Amino acid sequence: MNSISPNLNLMIKACEKASKTIIRDFGELENLQVSKKGPKDFVTKTDKRVETILVDELNKAKKNYSFITEETGKITNKYKDIFWIIDPIDGTTNFLHGIPHFAISIALQKNNEIITGLIFDPIKNEIFYAEKNNGSYINNNRIRVSKKTNLEECLFASNNDGVKSLHPELNLRNTGCAALDLAYVGCGRFDGYFHNNINIWDIAAGKIIIEEAGGKVNNINHYNANNIDIRAGNPNIYEKMLKKLSNY
Repeated sequence: MNSISPNLNLMIKACEKASKTIIRDFGELENLQVSKKGPKDFVTKTDKRVETILVDELNKAKKNYSFITEETGKITNKYKDIFWIIDPIDGTTNFLHGIPHFAISIALQKNNEIITGLIFDPIKNEIFYAEKNNGSYINNNRIRVSKKTNLEECLFASNNDGVKSLHPELNLRNTGCAALDLAYVGCGRFDGYFHNNINIWDIAAGKIIIEEAGGKVNNINHYNANNIDIRAGNPNIYEKMLKKLSNY
């Protein structure tokens, strides 16, 4: 196994603990009580329970770190420039419909730079992670972005809004889980990813996983945390992809 930092080890342990709740609740979907958070955005008791477990576990070992979380928002502790960024279940709608494609996402940001990222798919038991200057991995195996150079041979992930009509030649998937889309770019299953108006907790971990796997991601720092336009891909097709998306 590659050597990992205490922070990443802590993130993995917190995810493993929280995933027990997700797996149990996914198996008992009919008992879930759902409240509506918005027209497209459901939140479940599971979401909140998982977030509580993650925050508690991370807080035990790192009392001074702050948080940005999907359900609670900002939690400011002593270190205001070191943040855990948490999405307890990315892909909530899939989860609610019994579709086994969702993930826990945790990133660690220090001085405006994401330095560690972890995306854990509890149903497929796939854990993607990366640390700055230490490479990207899935279940302890090193991963790299794809080597494809021809856009027509590529498979892209996006939320699709308006893109398919603009560029019918692009082969697109909309999986309903941004974190796993990005993780899949990192390990070469997808060749690129683009999405407008997305939240920081959906993409923070995926960004470093792609970069450490040799891919390219645009600079997201000048965006509002709740309104990010992200572009990511293997370095051979990244610029070609941007050109295609210039009017998206």
